[in-house]
Amino acid sequence: MEHSAPFAETSRRGFLRTVGVAGGAGVLYSAMGAMGLAPVPTADAASYRAPQESDFALSGRGGKKVVILGGGIAGLATAYELGKAGYDCRILEAKNRPGGRNWTARGGTTETDLDGNTQQARFSDGQYMNCGPGRLPQSHVTLDYCRELGVELQAFVNQNADAYIYHQNSAALAGKPMRWRTAKADVYGYVSELLAKATDQGALDAALTKDDKDRLISFLQSFGAIKGKADGFAYAGTDRRGYTVEPGAADNAGVVLGPVPSLSDVLASGVGQRFSFELGYDQAMMMFQPVGGMDAIPRALEKAIRRGTIQYEAAATAVANVPGGVEVTWRDKHGREHVERADFCVVATPPHIAARLRHNLGDPVTNALKTPTPLAVGKIGLEYKRRWWELEDRMYGGVVPTDTDLANMWFPSYGYQGRRGTVIGYYNTGANAEAYGKLPHAQRAERAVAQGVKIFGDRYRSELAASFSVAWHRTPFLEGGWVGWRDQNGPEYKLLNQPQGNVYFAGDWLSHVIAWQHGAFTSARKVVTDIHTRVMAA
Repeated sequence: MEHSAPFAETSRRGFLRTVGVAGGAGVLYSAMGAMGLAPVPTADAASYRAPQESDFALSGRGGKKVVILGGGIAGLATAYELGKAGYDCRILEAKNRPGGRNWTARGGTTETDLDGNTQQARFSDGQYMNCGPGRLPQSHVTLDYCRELGVELQAFVNQNADAYIYHQNSAALAGKPMRWRTAKADVYGYVSELLAKATDQGALDAALTKDDKDRLISFLQSFGAIKGKADGFAYAGTDRRGYTVEPGAADNAGVVLGPVPSLSDVLASGVGQRFSFELGYDQAMMMFQPVGGMDAIPRALEKAIRRGTIQYEAAATAVANVPGGVEVTWRDKHGREHVERADFCVVATPPHIAARLRHNLGDPVTNALKTPTPLAVGKIGLEYKRRWWELEDRMYGGVVPTDTDLANMWFPSYGYQGRRGTVIGYYNTGANAEAYGKLPHAQRAERAVAQGVKIFGDRYRSELAASFSVAWHRTPFLEGGWVGWRDQNGPEYKLLNQPQGNVYFAGDWLSHVIAWQHGAFTSARKVVTDIHTRVMAA
């Protein structure tokens, strides 16, 4: 009888091994779950089960060695997740820091671009700029990793009713900063007036019943703050537009902002085109950011990964499928070449960087890697001696959209009512980013400040203390902000989402959430699941 338990365990292990060989890891997990040996994943298509050491303990298998090219979010997440089951992971990162496009500049940060121009940030203590991603939607799995890794979060003010919209090229109201709340009140008001009139005059009789029309008009009166039928449903402006004198005590009822521009001017100003921004699924308030800088995420991943896993200043030059696994060639900071052998390789670099690797994966892979187009992206951080936007404009954080080459300006969502603050003076893409990227840093700052003066006056120049700019497309080993595909249903996208021998690809560019860290995390999870399933079924 003393042999019955070991015999049962051996039989159970043999049974599970047979199940795994026949049905793969997915069937194996289900069988283990039915036997009470592993949690069973839910039927949710978005669910994810991290590999675990127990997977190997009962199946008689062991973790493999995986070389990961790139220490951005996708590469770090791949190592982190595989490490949970005991895989031997090795990350080769060309830069001297983790995170890839996720990096934060603080005082002392130094960066040399592809043109040989070197900057050193001179931000004061506590000031920083997120050179890459800067905000986190609530729906993204990135927040789950922040929770798991202990990354503290704070609110990011993505939309602020007291922020400005600035159009200098519009057909009306040009060159006049307009509060978001004022613009929205006028656009909603006039649209409601027009629709209420049309409804009342029978223009929608074919589509609406009388009760429908009454309900619609009632909604429009609330939505647009318009008058009743006796007054022609007119929009005349209300306190929704804001005040020139805030209401106060005693007989101070306040002074409502006026005069209201005409319908024609409001339409010609184009400000209504800005509101779709806040309706975007991945842009809706409220949003979040890590306390102290976005690079808290890759730093937390770095800390969670086994010490010695990441080799910095290691630029991969070649990858090849070889008998029994893969072979990766990389060059260290002294120019010496090294060769690394492993069971699998995960290429987690941008596709246009991966396309330069020497490999034996075939021309279709090279062509597929060259298919997505990298986008030029630029940012500049401007530290000010005092937070004049709070003191004088009563604007606490938020995004200021413009039709200038600045594109968007971000006001800080941290350090409220402190002494200093750092503004993102431009966050632009495409031709605007390329134009700024061609300039030395000092000229980028000069150009950006000159544009900002048009909106905020001379304080935008006179209060400036320090600046730091980044052109993603001119940054070594990044060479772009994010990529665009002609067709994510095309053969190139599908090819790179499949293993090429023992080589896999991962990154936000292989997801439908490009440009967000969520895309990198979910792509990493897919590759981790694919590798682990393959190992368990072998």
